[in-house]
Amino acid sequence: MMKKIYILLIWLCISGCNSISIPPQYTYQEIKTSDFDIAVWKKITSPHSPYKIYIEGDGYAFNSRGLPTQDPTPKGTLVRELAFSDNSPNVIYLARPCQYITNSSCRQKYWTTARFAPEVVNAEYEVIKRLAGNHPLILIGFSGGAQIAGLIAATKPDLQITQIITIAGNLDHQGWTTYHHLPALSESMNLADYQPQFTSIPQTHYVGSKDKVIPPHLVKDFINNQAPVITIEGATHNSGWNNIYPSIHQTGTN
Repeated sequence: MMKKIYILLIWLCISGCNSISIPPQYTYQEIKTSDFDIAVWKKITSPHSPYKIYIEGDGYAFNSRGLPTQDPTPKGTLVRELAFSDNSPNVIYLARPCQYITNSSCRQKYWTTARFAPEVVNAEYEVIKRLAGNHPLILIGFSGGAQIAGLIAATKPDLQITQIITIAGNLDHQGWTTYHHLPALSESMNLADYQPQFTSIPQTHYVGSKDKVIPPHLVKDFINNQAPVITIEGATHNSGWNNIYPSIHQTGTN
């Protein structure tokens, strides 16, 4: 009963607190993986067509004082807006572990030092594999979700990933923590260790000219001219991205 009440509150908050309405064709599902229960919203209308997977960022991992929170459920709406406004036939909004729902495995390290741990990557992979099978996939990752997308693409060759799109992506978290003088994400995998596998997949990266969280040069240095990096003038980490929605929505429709 308490679980149902909690889910209801989540829905009310998504549609009310953050001014996000969920289209009626999307259904909510909790998927149990080896380590976590993962929240997804999905619209599957043509199962044999490509699947577009929108992977959430790190969410509300730290408060305004820089301290780890008790609940990493995102307060920002960017990824949900992108997913819920995508008219592609098969769209999945994929939360990260411990966002929206929790289980006994949820500990603060999974949205701090271990946010990209092998068990986190495996959980996201398990959900994608279960929902999309061997069908073509487009992965769209925001912020830390870009690291997750890249690690899945680079280390899970049985998925049919045709393209990766990142928005304000944290593609090299060691470079990111060094730049900001932050503690290392010591329990996490890092995409930099799988760069040849990653760069072999078609990809496009969007960076914001005013993004102080993931400055454009961090993405450009990591990609090193091996894929398009498109600068969106005026975009910060969490706002100013509306002009890229149509391009992302059209990806995979041709």
